[in-house]
Amino acid sequence: MKVYDKLDDRIISFIEKQKMFFVASAPLSADGHINLSPKGYDAFKVIDDTTVAWLDLGGSGIETQAHVQENGRITMMFCAFEGPANILRLFGTGEVVNPHHAEWDEMLALFPGFSRARGVFKVKLKRIQDSCGWGVPFYEFKGERDQLTRYVDNKSIEEWVDSRYQKNSESIDGLTGLVKEDS
Repeated sequence: MKVYDKLDDRIISFIEKQKMFFVASAPLSADGHINLSPKGYDAFKVIDDTTVAWLDLGGSGIETQAHVQENGRITMMFCAFEGPANILRLFGTGEVVNPHHAEWDEMLALFPGFSRARGVFKVKLKRIQDSCGWGVPFYEFKGERDQLTRYVDNKSIEEWVDSRYQKNSESIDGLTGLVKEDS
């Protein structure tokens, strides 16, 4: 294991080659649920050597946003499924930039081709760590699934916004998720 103070060109290159990453978060409550979510698409960007962002296209719950709103803690993990073995973990403090946020247009512009998103997570990195990854198997990337983008794109803006609030107002632990000013 090696720990870094900032993202360097080698680490950024590794991140850019990955087709998938994972996001982990947890509430402060000891009996709350830890959340771990896989992410795909071109949904992760390096802003500078200690700041990253990822695009939240939505999903089956609002756990990550609820946890970050409560305590800021978030971890992202990348695994090398091709090439040399490696696991990269980025530990940080995040904030959620939703459509009502002053930085929304700037943050969404980092992700060309995506006009609808539930939010963008902007994360200030506190620890950057990689490790061997010898136990990670090789996998072949065949392509992105299009169900999520088709689901979103086939709804009118009004239907899509209403659906976000109906499904994402509260986490499974009862934490606040999306609130109405997020439209």
